[in-house]
Amino acid sequence: MSLPFTVDQFLGVFASYNRAVWPAQVLLYGIGWLLAIVAYRGRAGAPRWIAFGLALLWAWMGAVYHLWFFRPVNPAAVAFGGAFLLQALLFVLWGTTHRRETAGRVRGARAWVGGALLGYALVAYPLLGWSLGHHYPSSPTFGVPCPTTIATLGLLVWVSPPPPWWLLVVPLLWVLVGSSAAFALGIREDLGLLAAGVIASAWFWYRSRNQPAVASAS
Repeated sequence: MSLPFTVDQFLGVFASYNRAVWPAQVLLYGIGWLLAIVAYRGRAGAPRWIAFGLALLWAWMGAVYHLWFFRPVNPAAVAFGGAFLLQALLFVLWGTTHRRETAGRVRGARAWVGGALLGYALVAYPLLGWSLGHHYPSSPTFGVPCPTTIATLGLLVWVSPPPPWWLLVVPLLWVLVGSSAAFALGIREDLGLLAAGVIASAWFWYRSRNQPAVASAS
């Protein structure tokens, strides 16, 4: 697939972004860890906090990353930014309408599936990128689309009861778009985005087909 920008331009977007928003990356990374802890503990109101936290992250990616930094090298970033801002609104809608339930700490298969996705997004992704030569500031940091989408899918796996299907549409579409960087640009850490989309899709399909059994196991 032909892209309207080069590898150097793509990595240059990250360099410009990281220099301009510092130290916001530290805050965004902290939000990611905080949401993971809240989701794992599964206390009353956890889905609402997760929804609003994800809304903040997706609004940031849509407005700051796509529309401010990525748009100059890729006109399609306007559509991407709009889709990410829509996703932020969907998270707000979910957060304001979600039933107040106490699901308890994440256990069983759900803990392993969501934990693998979150572990990759928050720990393995930056380490793998560094080992592949993508050094800061010319590297994706948490708060840009690919690692944050992986974390989003992990958090949605951990949420109980499971999220509505319409919350998954934009993240899974971004899996298809974003993972193209792994092949076209050699950003091999983004292969994890494609794997996360497959794993999360398989989990939600399995859960929808086996809801009572999965609920008792998780």
